[in-house]
Amino acid sequence: MVSLPEPLRRLDPSRRIRHVIYYLTGLVALVLLYTLAYNYALARLEGVDQSIFASFEFVIQTMTTTGYGQDSDLWSHPLMFLFVAAIQLSGIAIGFFTLRLIIIPLFTGAEVNLDDRLSRKNDHVVICEYRRDSAVLLDELRELGIDYVLISSSRENAEELSNRGYAAIHGSPQETETFERASIDTARAVITDAGDANVNTILTVKSVRPEVEVIALTDDSEMADVLRAVGADTVLSPHGVLGHRLAEKAVATFSADLRDTIEIGGDTRLMELPVSDTSELVGRKIREARVRERTGATIVGAWIDGELQLPPSPDAVVKQNTVLLVSGEERALEQLSEFIRPPRSFTEHERFVLVGLGEVGHAARSVIQEAGGEVVTVDVADRPEVDVVGDGGSRAVLREAGVEEAGAIIVGVPDDSAALLTTVLAQSLNPDIEVLVRVSDADTTQKAFTAGADYVLSVPRVSARMVAKELRGEDVLAPASQIRLVRVPTSPFAGSTLAGSNIYEQTGCRVIAIEDAAGQTVPVDPGREFTGDERMTIVGSDEAVQRFLKRFDVSPTEFR
Repeated sequence: MVSLPEPLRRLDPSRRIRHVIYYLTGLVALVLLYTLAYNYALARLEGVDQSIFASFEFVIQTMTTTGYGQDSDLWSHPLMFLFVAAIQLSGIAIGFFTLRLIIIPLFTGAEVNLDDRLSRKNDHVVICEYRRDSAVLLDELRELGIDYVLISSSRENAEELSNRGYAAIHGSPQETETFERASIDTARAVITDAGDANVNTILTVKSVRPEVEVIALTDDSEMADVLRAVGADTVLSPHGVLGHRLAEKAVATFSADLRDTIEIGGDTRLMELPVSDTSELVGRKIREARVRERTGATIVGAWIDGELQLPPSPDAVVKQNTVLLVSGEERALEQLSEFIRPPRSFTEHERFVLVGLGEVGHAARSVIQEAGGEVVTVDVADRPEVDVVGDGGSRAVLREAGVEEAGAIIVGVPDDSAALLTTVLAQSLNPDIEVLVRVSDADTTQKAFTAGADYVLSVPRVSARMVAKELRGEDVLAPASQIRLVRVPTSPFAGSTLAGSNIYEQTGCRVIAIEDAAGQTVPVDPGREFTGDERMTIVGSDEAVQRFLKRFDVSPTEFR
């Protein structure tokens, strides 16, 4: 049996190949029919006895429009002219069909050597089997000016990323030849996110280049010691960090303590503060709240309907799912917290419902238990730690878990559709409940806010921030946070004032703290001229901070 070329077989394993076979068979049959008919017509209508091979050559020349003039002096009968015209027209039509059905798919489906698309690499990062939305991390690295090569064992995934302009190649990260193609000899680090194959990948990397730095990502924090033992220099567990952050945010909602602040200079702190649905701010414009006059705290930004406003419009209306980004001294933040989210004591055995007891769920559970809260766990798997066995997307299961009386629910399931359904159901059963959600796709964040979530974190964003921190020594408010906070030198703005630098207008970032050359915090004065020796703290979304770092070509410094 004759087999088709590999590119044709790759187009479709069934239907398209059958169509191509039928088409080629019909084309051969038509050519033979034209040859016999033309040879017969010459003999009967024109009285010319011609070789069947000469007639075959004429038919091929005519159908391909490459020539047919040598027989034109043999025709005199009208039917012969009509027959030859029919051959010409059908040949043109068949040419178009052949181009569309075979030629174009043959070349577009042909295997592409992705290595040929790579530019010369030096001091780059080799990324193996990144499973957390590769585009989020690759965009992060590209904006930070970090060169990279991504290795994917899926040819389809590698080609898709390469076609979108990313530096991706196809290969197995368990083969030394793949790393040689990725120029590991000049790489600064290797990032592996290969799941169960992490150990194999690390051993392969170390066999090729023992001194290269290896950063391993894992969904199982218990594997950290194993990965370090085989050669990983750093082990990151994004799910664990994300679970801790969600739980800390849930606990902070019902506690008078400021658990999730960061010092940005002197006595000034910064924190994200979800607005309780019972807060007097709900339904009021920000200008009407008079937060600074009443507490001394400053509203730096606000997440309203899933959109970060830096700074928020004074006419923006505070809603139930609004998260304020505020700065000030500890006492000012405590006063602000009191009327934004009236605290409730854990002595009342505040109930937290936790849906999904994977890595995210376990991390969140430990934080809540340490704070003294009552945790009710929900999972589809029947395990000792699970209190309610069932799907969180079921009203009956959520009722059994006590959602109607709970103060907060943390949704940590890996499926985004299930997370959104659980969010909507929890809100319908208890409109006053705080909903904190983990999503696996960064694009689902806005949907979660629309569904009623009060706080949303995406695994791809958290993972990308953690990797960026390791590669650039950069820190943020927390790797798992809805905003990004970095400290940068003021050297690009030496001789200009904060107002004249147009930082916000050009990048969307806001300056919230300034340290002088001696490390002392100084007031953020728009008219103060930079000497270039200061350091300033900027806040913004991931995209805004990336724009800042790229536009002004500065490297962030690590928070102490």
